[in-house]
Amino acid sequence: MFYVQRDANGLLVRVEAEPFAQSTAQADADEPEIQAWFNSQSMENSLQQLRQTDSEMIRVLEDLIHVLMTKGVLRITDLPAAAQHKLVNRSQAREALGGLNRLINDDETSLI
Repeated sequence: MFYVQRDANGLLVRVEAEPFAQSTAQADADEPEIQAWFNSQSMENSLQQLRQTDSEMIRVLEDLIHVLMTKGVLRITDLPAAAQHKLVNRSQAREALGGLNRLINDDETSLI
């Protein structure tokens, strides 16, 4: 049994296993509406997790491409023109911030 809160239109806005002050009804776990609620919440949580890690993965891929090019396994010309352009732009932006490397550091022993 779940405790639910509905909006003025009768749509679910919250579903909990324990009673809460704003709950307006109860529903069984096997009801299609409850199952749909949890499926959508699970999908939203997964999408949010992907969004949060996107910038980290971009940096990993950028570093991987740099290592492969440094080792001669990959040439920038092996990539599509759009990818070349994006990598060059990011490389230039990182170089422009190069003076900040000694201020922003992962080891937390830097100035900031």
